[in-house]
Amino acid sequence: MKKQSFMDKIEEKMMPIAAKISANAHLQSIRDGFALAMPLLIIGSIFMLISNFPIQSWIDLLNSAEINGNTISSYFSAATSASFTIMSIFVVIGIGHAYATRLGVNPLFGGVVSLVGWFILMPFKFDFTPEGSEDVFTVSGLSLDWLGSKGVFIGIISAFLAVRIYKIIVDKGLVIKMPAGVPPTVGQSFASLFPTAFVMTTFVLIRFIFSLTQWENAFTFVYSVLQLPLQHIGGSLPAMILVYLFAHALWFLGIHGTNITDSMFLPVLYALSAENLAKVTAGQMPENIINVQFQNLFATFGGAGSTLSLLIVAVLISKSKRLKQLSRLSILPAVFGINEPVIYGLPIVLNPLLFIPFLLVPTVNIIITYITMSIGLVPITNGIIMPWTTPPIISGFLSSNWQGAVLQILLIAIGCLIYYPFIAAVDKNNLIQEESLESEEVK
Repeated sequence: MKKQSFMDKIEEKMMPIAAKISANAHLQSIRDGFALAMPLLIIGSIFMLISNFPIQSWIDLLNSAEINGNTISSYFSAATSASFTIMSIFVVIGIGHAYATRLGVNPLFGGVVSLVGWFILMPFKFDFTPEGSEDVFTVSGLSLDWLGSKGVFIGIISAFLAVRIYKIIVDKGLVIKMPAGVPPTVGQSFASLFPTAFVMTTFVLIRFIFSLTQWENAFTFVYSVLQLPLQHIGGSLPAMILVYLFAHALWFLGIHGTNITDSMFLPVLYALSAENLAKVTAGQMPENIINVQFQNLFATFGGAGSTLSLLIVAVLISKSKRLKQLSRLSILPAVFGINEPVIYGLPIVLNPLLFIPFLLVPTVNIIITYITMSIGLVPITNGIIMPWTTPPIISGFLSSNWQGAVLQILLIAIGCLIYYPFIAAVDKNNLIQEESLESEEVK
């Protein structure tokens, strides 16, 4: 009987766990819910970027030039406010829609009841201090804080609870069935009456229960007890390193590790980015070093494992036909963060020669970036969401000024140094195999 290797044992233990996580309906729904919000957040961030482009004369021009009594900058800010500032609304609808789809109920009403339940729990009053005054007034209305990043976690919980209740009522057959000939949209509306009524009644009871507690409402409770602690933990260097080590270990086994970790980690990162963007919008300095931009723009370059560095080395030193051709074909997609050809074509998957640098390079990137930003050598990212395909140097400049671009160049170079001996070994093995094949063909 063949003795199991160390890698076989790791694969045997981790594959079932990864498969269960990847197939989890809740985590998949969170991922898909944020995917719905992503285009809106990116476009809103682009408007924010235009009005805060890191050239002071441009910023001054937009802040001083007026059209119809409003500054040009305020028009751009309106687009940001209509997307990033109310991001939780899109997330709640998206998660409700995705979860309802997986449970087999009407996805449109899944998104609607999720949003309604979330709004029922939301406090309709908040404290307000007028400009130039020290007096605090309690006013009626919706707080943009709860509509933005602070409402994300209660939104996730509300979506899951609302859709689950909706599903239970539908399964029990408590629906109004209209006669044949009634337009489908009318029939669906009547069929959703009882399930929606149960959802809303449940959320009203939850609102009442929380009104009797010290927190007064579910939003304050979830933010204080769950979201804020998670943001502190998720916004730490050790948490970022552990998440990336786990994701890359899965990638090494051939599993899309980032998809799995993002479904759990992205809500925290988005909340931290939104806080940074709010600070920048208010003319203040961002405070959260760990956030979506930190992960997307500085942890890896060219995809998982920061394989842009690997490909640069391969293009420069490879002598084997296989590695030379693969690296030249793959380097352009890698500039835009696409590296599946390298992961599966080199391959990196289950290749013990590349396991160490594949985990080490992103870890080094994370540590160096965190240190340089914490000591003020590089500005903390400004919270502006950019497409993950934005090339390095450009993305570094737009998120952290020229210092960010320089840091990206430095990190890519360090990655090249780390990958160099390992790629040289891979290239040498390829050469031996190619020479062996050529000699067999001659015979």
